[in-house]
Amino acid sequence: MLEVPNRDRTAERRQATRREIVDAAWALAQEQGLAEFNLRDVAERVGMRAPSLYTHFESKHAIYDAMFGQGWTNYEQVALAELAGLPQAPRAAVRRAARGFFDFAVANPARYQLLNQRTIPGFEPSPESYAPAVRVLERGRELFRDLGLSDGAEYDIWVALIGGLINQQLANDPGGTRWSALLDRAIDIWADGVGLPPEPPAQGRPTTQPQGPRRRSPSTRSTA
Repeated sequence: MLEVPNRDRTAERRQATRREIVDAAWALAQEQGLAEFNLRDVAERVGMRAPSLYTHFESKHAIYDAMFGQGWTNYEQVALAELAGLPQAPRAAVRRAARGFFDFAVANPARYQLLNQRTIPGFEPSPESYAPAVRVLERGRELFRDLGLSDGAEYDIWVALIGGLINQQLANDPGGTRWSALLDRAIDIWADGVGLPPEPPAQGRPTTQPQGPRRRSPSTRSTA
């Protein structure tokens, strides 16, 4: 018979408590602001005394570090699922990838601030927590190389373009669609600039040429 390994129940409880603390910190960040909550707030949210929190996290920055790693790990899972189902057409592929990150970002402004902006003075993620962010960026570059875009600057511009629209959406129309609605158009403008081929017309759909401005005949021209 195979021996069942002994479970380390103490370690399991400790990990569960750490997850509970991180979840509480995320909730407080969304309610109060990323930099506004303190360790006492977190401790009260999970039902423990503030000094007990230090047995799990040595500082507030340590909690931010766990949040950072969790956030990028969550997006990495989203990105991997997106990559598995990207369209074959290059333009459609980069639009889909852009939409995936945009929607993930605007869904949680506090998370976006921590993952993509230097909102917390003095905070630097640990190598372990930063690793999923590095993997995400490298997979993005790999996607672009597969699409024939070998210039790294093209990828950097794409990332900056999406980030700019996210910033505008969160700052000026939180919860709305003003800049979200411009994302596909912006990506198409970028795609024109880097020379991606236009998408083929949908199969079975007749192509039409855009019509120019209509001219009125002399008989319909106003005489007023």
